[in-house]
Amino acid sequence: MKNFVAPIVLVCATTAVTAHAASDDAWTTFQADVGKACVAASKDLIEKGRAVVDPFGSQSYGLAVVTGKAKGAKVRISTICAYDKKTKKAEVGGEISADMLRAKPSK
Repeated sequence: MKNFVAPIVLVCATTAVTAHAASDDAWTTFQADVGKACVAASKDLIEKGRAVVDPFGSQSYGLAVVTGKAKGAKVRISTICAYDKKTKKAEVGGEISADMLRAKPSK
């Protein structure tokens, strides 16, 4: 019985580590996709936007706050972005002034 259990434990442990690594890679890719799509979707509002992405989003949407210089102005603004996980399309809300919302994107 011992000889039968050991291989099963080894396979289960290896599978768990592989699944965890793949899951981490998938979430990293998801966050990059959301950030890129949200910055692109906000280009009419924000110049050189940077996104702060919710690491996992909701059941159906990736979520982010995009911050940067308002297009055609010298003030910083933010906007909220929703990224549809099925269609992979992003939509942004209106502009939120810097004094109402502070989001500091990483460099």
